[in-house]
Amino acid sequence: MPGPLSGVKVIDLTTVVMGPFATQLLAELGADVIKVEPHEGDNMRHPAPMRSPGMGYIFLNLNRGKRGIVLDLKQPEGREALLRLVPDADVVVYNVRPQAMARLGLSYEDVRAVNPRIIYVGAYGYSQKGPYAAKAAYDDLIQGISGIPGLVKKSGAAAPAYAPVNLADRVTGLHAVYAVTAALFHRERTGEGQSVEVPMFESLAHFVLGDHSSGLTFDPPSGDTGYARLLARRPYPTSDGSICVLVYNDKQWKSFTQAIGQPERMQDPRFSTQASRARHISEIYGWLADLLRTRTTAEWLALMEKADIPVSRVNAIEDVVADPHLAATGFFSIENHPSEGRIRTMRTPTAWSASAPDTPRPAPQLGEHSAEVLREAGFGDAEIAKLAAKGATKLGARGEG
Repeated sequence: MPGPLSGVKVIDLTTVVMGPFATQLLAELGADVIKVEPHEGDNMRHPAPMRSPGMGYIFLNLNRGKRGIVLDLKQPEGREALLRLVPDADVVVYNVRPQAMARLGLSYEDVRAVNPRIIYVGAYGYSQKGPYAAKAAYDDLIQGISGIPGLVKKSGAAAPAYAPVNLADRVTGLHAVYAVTAALFHRERTGEGQSVEVPMFESLAHFVLGDHSSGLTFDPPSGDTGYARLLARRPYPTSDGSICVLVYNDKQWKSFTQAIGQPERMQDPRFSTQASRARHISEIYGWLADLLRTRTTAEWLALMEKADIPVSRVNAIEDVVADPHLAATGFFSIENHPSEGRIRTMRTPTAWSASAPDTPRPAPQLGEHSAEVLREAGFGDAEIAKLAAKGATKLGARGEG
């Protein structure tokens, strides 16, 4: 596939969301990603809705651009088959704990022995240097331990709550992508492969504390935690709905107060400077909330856009899918999936002037490319048939893999 990562081969040993999201992005950028699954398939094959068993919508989104192979890594033959893929690979990505990889005989030392230039990337719950190293981790748990539900309550909610997206998984997945690309760049300059750790807790703590460490930034501490503006912000009710508005810097406040016919408000010390507004943020946001209830959403959108104030609608998911900007930029397309029919897909968000990615291949059926990938690694048809008979691999639905 064309794209900035064209020619890079990735062995993808990941499941669920975090790892597959990272390798999805690598595939969208042109890498040849070989997704290795057990016989039961990735867990995310199974959440509905779906048209065919094992082809759930989240799996279809997370695994576009990849080739799929089934290997039972607990069987010696499955492990050896995987190791025969490694010499021609650039990257191995996994998201189980390192101890599990070692038990499979697939530790960094095992894989490096086959390919010293390999980039071996582990994305899992916690750094292996700390007391949580062996703990299991999922998005819910990492959101909790990183402070997200507590911040929701601190912002005024009745109880702690998770962000209703796989925030920890996807933030960590983005860290994994830049870890892969940076390690490839290092290898390009030095010839050295390496092992890279991408822990979820540290990734999300880095994300959260950048905004909310506040007084704990200083030693000794200088005040409470939390960024007051972020804790106070929320969509504003209008007379007929809700709207997102950010009147932020001095220029915007001057334009806004003029637009509503209250230019004298900028003489109020609470409103006059950004520092003063920050000190009185709850009071100012309360005044703004009361004001925005007095007109309709359409009226406020027109006023704000004319005054060049940052504003947007509060979209439902259906509205996002129908958004005219995304339609104009070609963000969505309809793909004819070989087994699932017409499905809506999303292009990679980035745009490239010299190495534009192409449309990724559809997400694979279970074992769809098993024989194809094994042949590329030097297996003959008789060897592949033997592996299938022993259960070390599974061929595609049509039998050719």
